[in-house]
Amino acid sequence: MVVTGIAVSLYILKEGNNVRIPEHTTEINRHLLRLQETWDEVKVHDNDWIDKDKTYDYVIIDTDGRVIVYTRRDMAKSLASATSNFDIIRDIEVDGKVVGRLIVDNSMIEQMEDNNLRLVIVIALMIIVLMIIFTIYYFYLYRRMVKPFDKLNNFAERVAGGDLDTPLEMDRDHIFGGFTEAFDIMREELKNSREREEAALRSRKELVAELSHDIKTPVASIKAMAEVMSLTAKTDAERETIAAIDGKADQIDRLISNLFHATLEELEQLEVKVEEVDSTDLVRMVKEADHLKKVRTLDIKDAVLLGDKMRLNQVISNIIYNSYKYADTEIMVSSYFAKQEFDSLDDSAAKDDGSNDKRTENYLIVEISDKGGGVPDDEIDVIMKKFHRGSNAAGKDGSGLGLYISNYLMEKMGGGLSCRNGEEGLIVTLRIKVA
Repeated sequence: MVVTGIAVSLYILKEGNNVRIPEHTTEINRHLLRLQETWDEVKVHDNDWIDKDKTYDYVIIDTDGRVIVYTRRDMAKSLASATSNFDIIRDIEVDGKVVGRLIVDNSMIEQMEDNNLRLVIVIALMIIVLMIIFTIYYFYLYRRMVKPFDKLNNFAERVAGGDLDTPLEMDRDHIFGGFTEAFDIMREELKNSREREEAALRSRKELVAELSHDIKTPVASIKAMAEVMSLTAKTDAERETIAAIDGKADQIDRLISNLFHATLEELEQLEVKVEEVDSTDLVRMVKEADHLKKVRTLDIKDAVLLGDKMRLNQVISNIIYNSYKYADTEIMVSSYFAKQEFDSLDDSAAKDDGSNDKRTENYLIVEISDKGGGVPDDEIDVIMKKFHRGSNAAGKDGSGLGLYISNYLMEKMGGGLSCRNGEEGLIVTLRIKVA
């Protein structure tokens, strides 16, 4: 572009300097002398076109402005038009008297028009040359940059989509040639990393299965010893304690069985089987979980509920265990019935009058509270999130999963779990659907 621009500029300067006002002084003087000698023969013509006999074109007019002869039809044929065209005007004198005028054509305008035409042609050629250069450069860039980049982009999309088996085609004949090998090495490393991760996952599952199998043996021994101890127990208190041990052994056995199907990282795979549960089972679950005998009030209304016995037992045990660990005070368990309305129709099925049919669900609300002071108000929602614990948990063992798992299980059973601060401590509320 720079070279072409310089060449065109030099051409314009050169052609501009070539425009010259024509000079025919000697020849015009000779022509005037001849016209003076032959004026009587010349003046008889009347607007006649004659062949050009000079190096220039001319028009001869008389003093009245009548055109006598001319050599080119488009020439100026009056003094006014000749003056505007910068033509040469010379008087024709005979015996000292002006009898006519010789108008000699000034070719400067024609030269400028010719130069302009040549300039237009040069500029057009310059544009064509630049278009050719741009086209060649475009295909060069497309081959060297755009097309290889598209290949890398498609490769990145395949990798992001999980395709780690298709290698990237090696091509060093472009600007990204050095990157293709690095990208393919990255794909190989990602593939190897995935294989290692899958192997680690399989190993972890195998370890869980082995541990589950190993734990079942001492659990079975505990159950067997509990049965023997129940036969030799002398008081009701001893029998109650032994029954609690036996119940806990059963609970551990069922939880271990679940480890074959889910881990903490695969929480959504925990199975919940909803069936009818008597509220007296909740009383039993609380008593079995309260092995330190800290439950001072236990008031659960009679009802037939919908839930999973094993999961309800797991939730109640977790809540009471948390109270032991973080509050270590007496525990109160109370309950009441509540109703909640739900839309039975979605928005698309709403009635014409804008109202929806309502359905009412009955729930048994169980509140488990302690006197441990609770948690800061801004942490109430946080403690129910995965891997989050309250500030009062500092220095105490835990993973921050108990309430999260409990809430998940309650929702799977059609109920829910919530926490709030009471006057003396934390209150955990279980919402269990009534059958």
